[in-house]
Formats: sequence, structure tokens, C-alpha cells
Amino acid sequence: MSATSASAGTPEASPEASPAHHPRPVSGVDRFFHITERGSSVGAEIRAGVVTFFAMAYIILLNPLILGTGADSEGTVLGVSRVAAVTAFVAGVMTILFGVIAKYPFGIAAGLGLNTLVAVTAVAGEGLTWPEAMGLIVIEGLIIVLLAITGFRAAVFNAIPASMKAAMSVGIGAFISIIGFVGGGFVTRVPDAAGTTVPVSLGIGGSISAWPTVIFIFGLVLGGILVVRNVPGGLFIGVVVTTILSIIVEALFDVGPAFDAQGNENLGGWAMAVPEAPQALGTLPDLSLLGNVDLFGAFTRIGVVAATLLVFTLLLANFFDAMGTMTGLGRQAGLVDETGTLPGMKKALVVEGLGAVAGGAASASSNTVFADSAAGVGDGARTGLANVVTGLLFLAAMFLTPLYEIVPLEAASPVLVIVGAMMMTGVTEIDWSKFYIALPAFLTIMVMPFTYSIANGIGVGFIAFTLMFVAAGKIKDVHWIMWLVSALFVVFFAVDPIMQAIG
Repeated sequence: MSATSASAGTPEASPEASPAHHPRPVSGVDRFFHITERGSSVGAEIRAGVVTFFAMAYIILLNPLILGTGADSEGTVLGVSRVAAVTAFVAGVMTILFGVIAKYPFGIAAGLGLNTLVAVTAVAGEGLTWPEAMGLIVIEGLIIVLLAITGFRAAVFNAIPASMKAAMSVGIGAFISIIGFVGGGFVTRVPDAAGTTVPVSLGIGGSISAWPTVIFIFGLVLGGILVVRNVPGGLFIGVVVTTILSIIVEALFDVGPAFDAQGNENLGGWAMAVPEAPQALGTLPDLSLLGNVDLFGAFTRIGVVAATLLVFTLLLANFFDAMGTMTGLGRQAGLVDETGTLPGMKKALVVEGLGAVAGGAASASSNTVFADSAAGVGDGARTGLANVVTGLLFLAAMFLTPLYEIVPLEAASPVLVIVGAMMMTGVTEIDWSKFYIALPAFLTIMVMPFTYSIANGIGVGFIAFTLMFVAAGKIKDVHWIMWLVSALFVVFFAVDPIMQAIG
């Protein structure tokens, strides 16, 4: 097991804890999910599954804001409540399915970046209706499933050099850390009107002057101390204690949300959920968006070439986003083999591809493996049982909507930063003395957080890897798949001017 998992206060792999020395499974559930075999326990999986849910729960609030508020070319608005319901529903079903079939603790939900691509590029930019845009998601998902079934996706995984796999893992650590810093209000965006060359700032105006950010810092320090002390379930305890403190702070100081119902900004407010006792429980979810999809309408509306390019863009982003995330999470959990590959990868990739199909068919956008699952992995998740717990909580969230809003983003964000630090250990597996290896790895690591995209980091890294190895006279060491993928990423990065050129 990797050093990252050991530092999270979970059972550390040792000769006595290796598969050959594990005690026999104590139950059918243990045997099915390989819990004892992977050095975990039922209690640890349940606890870590809860941590994963609260690290991912913001997607139920954020996805509706991206997809549910804008009108398409026919004036149709999906609606926040309906998108929230299908977001939780698809995430719950696909996360459970992934846990039962792939047996890994990687949660699945609507992919950030992919949903923005649908809303901004496909609907607002190209003038597609929501059903037409979701039809492209379904087609993209079906292609991914086909590529997984044929073994091509696994072949791409196997063709990636060890240095790039390590860089992908470290890059994802940096990526989820910046998500945590921004979510906690520790790092904020400087408005364009400021005219500064520095796009981000510390807190508000360079100072920590907001209660939610103080809560984030408290959670970060508490979580760090619990991990250093090897307290079992330290990250879970940190989220619970920080949430309780958040509720107290809100009751005393009435901080309020960052934006009110009219869209007015409350500088220093809670980023997403406001930590206060729920007013009502038991609301029935509106799942009327299920099946609201038009598979081929986009090809008629904007033409075959333009629609195909959109599918290609979605496909490449989803394909490599999931690849990088599963590689990073697998390495963090110590589940990869000596080549850095997850055993049973083919099954995992097929189920992940089905997430895109399900997300498009439900108007929730493409669902993919969530990097935020690292929070649960950091707290001890090693098997699909954790996923079952996470998935059940997503399904419960459809009915208990106010309940998951108790935990503010500022209380869950510290976990992402801590786990990001754990994932930095992969830098030791990169040979920094050889620049043709170092530069591609460095670009992969840096581009992910700076562009908020795992796929962008992988794409830039792959292109740089191919070019640097050619420059170093090592063209024979570049797998043909790396050449193919590098060429595809060149097209991916140039897709906007290509689409403009074809009208």
C-alpha cells in the first residue's frame, strides 16, 4: 500500500497484511468486496464512504446552477430542482454500480468541465436544445463503452509510461488541492476589472477576514493533526467537528450565503450550503428529466461535421479525465500493480463509460469518476463497499435535500487539501535528472490545477512527452498509441478554430 494511504490513519500494508497472510474473510460481504484482502474493514469502508459523499455532495448544488438556469434556443429551462434530482439519482445509481462491479471506492457523478462544455459550448454557443446536447453526451458515452469493451481504453492505459502515470497522480493531487483552497475561500479570484496580472489572491483582498475561511483553516489544521497522530477516521472526524463549529458560527454571526436569492453578492458568505438545521425533510424528487434526450437532433440542427467535433471534444475530455482520475486514486489507495495499472481495469472502464450514457439520458450531463473520491480513499476506503455507502447517500439526498446542505463546502474542502498533500509522494517516482522526462511530467502536474482540467494536463503532458523523446533521440521508445493520442490532443486543443473555420 502506498505511503499516502498509510499516513491517513488506515491499516498499513505489511508482510503480515499482504494477501498471502490475510485472515480469512469474516462474511460474504467481506469476501465479495475483498475487504480483508485489501487490509480494510467494514467499519472503515462505511465511514470512508460517508466522507466521500460529503466531499462530492456539492455537485448536487453546483450542477443545477450550471445546467438548470439557462434557456436553450427554444427557451426551455431545465430547472434547478429537476437537475438536482437527476444529478443525485444518476450519481447514486452509477456509484453503487461501479462499487459492485468494479469493486473500487471511486465515486461517480456529473463531471465538472463536461457540464460547462455542454451548457456554454453546445447549448449557449452552438444553439442546441437541451435534449439535443444530452443526445451528444449519450453518443459519446456509447463510444467510450465500445472502446472499453474492445480493450482499447485499457491498451491506452498500458501504453502510458510510468513517469507520466506518476505525474498524473501528482497533478490530480494538486488539482483537488486547488479545488479545496478555492472552495474554502482561502484562494479567491481577482476580478478582471482589477487589471492585475495575478489572477488569484489570498482570502479577501489578501486577508483572512471571513468566517467561512476561518472555518476552513480550522478544519485544515484539525485534519492535519489527526492524520499526523494516525487517528483512525481522522478525516471523517475533522469534517464532523468542523461542521458542528460551522453551525455554531452561523447561529452566532448570521454569515449567510455568498449570494442571496436575488443574486446579490455577500462578500465573505458561505460558498454553497449554509450550515444550519434543516427546515423540512422528505420532499419528493422530480425525475421528469429522465429520458428527455434527442440522439440525432444536433446533427440536423448544426450539421454532421460540427456535431461530430462536439462529440469528439466531449469524448476526449471524458476519456482522459477518467483515465487520470482512476490512475491517481488507484495509486493513492495502493491498489495498482507494479506497472501502475489497476487490476480489472476493463470492467471499471465499461461502467465508467455507462456513466456518460446514464448522465446524458437523464439530462444530468456526463457522469464520470470524481477526483474528490480521494477524500474517502484518504480516510481508508479500499473497496466498492465504500461506493455503495456513498451511492446510497446520494439516493437519500433526493428525499432529504436539506440534510446534505448542513455540511458547508468550507468544512469538506480541508479534506481535499490534505489528501492532495498525500498524493504528492508520486514525485519521487519521476526521474527529474532527465529533462525529456521531467518537462512532460512537470507540465502534466502544473496544467491540471491551473486550467481546472485533468484532461488538459494529460493532453499537454502527452504532447510534450512525444516531442521531448523525439528531441532526445528516443523516438523508438514512444509507443504508437502515445503518437496517436498526442495527435488527437492537438486537434482537441484546436477544436474552436477548426469549428470556426468550417462555419
